[in-house]
Amino acid sequence: MAPPSRPSGPRSPTSVLGRGLAAGAVGTAVLNAVTYADMAWRGRAASSAPEEVVEAAVHAAGREVPGSGAERRHRLTALGALSGTGAGLATGVLVSAARAAGLRFSAPVGAAVTGAVAMAAADLPMGALGVSDPRTWSRQEWVADAVPHLAFGAAAHATLRALEPAAQQRRRASAGLVLRSALLGVAAGSRSSLGLLAPALTSSASAGAKALAVLPVVGELVADKAPGTPARTSAQGLPARFVSATGGAAALAARDGANAVVPSVAAAAGAAGGAWGGLAWRRWASARVPDWQAALVEDGVAVGLAAVACLSGRRPARASTLDGPAPVGR
Repeated sequence: MAPPSRPSGPRSPTSVLGRGLAAGAVGTAVLNAVTYADMAWRGRAASSAPEEVVEAAVHAAGREVPGSGAERRHRLTALGALSGTGAGLATGVLVSAARAAGLRFSAPVGAAVTGAVAMAAADLPMGALGVSDPRTWSRQEWVADAVPHLAFGAAAHATLRALEPAAQQRRRASAGLVLRSALLGVAAGSRSSLGLLAPALTSSASAGAKALAVLPVVGELVADKAPGTPARTSAQGLPARFVSATGGAAALAARDGANAVVPSVAAAAGAAGGAWGGLAWRRWASARVPDWQAALVEDGVAVGLAAVACLSGRRPARASTLDGPAPVGR
């Protein structure tokens, strides 16, 4: 018997990775071409920022680039170019994974978003390592940095769209899906685990998997009553609520075969409302009843909203063909 083949469908990890690497490679080639064209047009020298970032990163790790003199400079130049290529490929894979999760933008918006991600991948390390401070750049320097990355975004986004199978196309999100995503976001803003786990609990997963998914929800419901739990609007608590809300919205969109962009935005807005609204409720109610009672009311509202958001969007299971043909009505 032949060994089972690996999955290669439109959503398999290999296809997402392959399309992402292709998009990143095309985008990087276009970025380099635009950069060299600018150098030829203005007669400017190549930027030394990539080499400086590599050198600063190696130094921060407590190591040194081997060699001396020209040999060391050449090695830094090569490492700087390789780091840029790696960042471009990684950006392509990230955007490909986002598209596979249902985040689909129009061509202009997709080019801008992809270019912004690539630009952040290049500029944030410079600021973090002290190589350069983008806040001090002139307008001309910003344009010189933004235009090649916008070209990267346009090329990478176009490549992903060209390579994407027809079976992976998503339709526009319905108003009902957007509303359910917003409700799930409110629930996640109140109890962060509900954003990702409520869709899982209402999916076709096995009973064992659902039982495991219940544990984090129960754990959060208990931990919420502990006095040492960080505030939900703190730097520790708020990002997880947004991630959970948008991830849950993407899962709901995947059920409907819909684009996840608008549902994710609605879920993020709902998470903000749930976080600050829930905090306001607890402060108001705690002045009138014990805090644990106010927390239990909030638990019920959050679980109820998550149930409404996820249960109402489920499609009925198809009848099995193993039971024979359905009876013909008269």
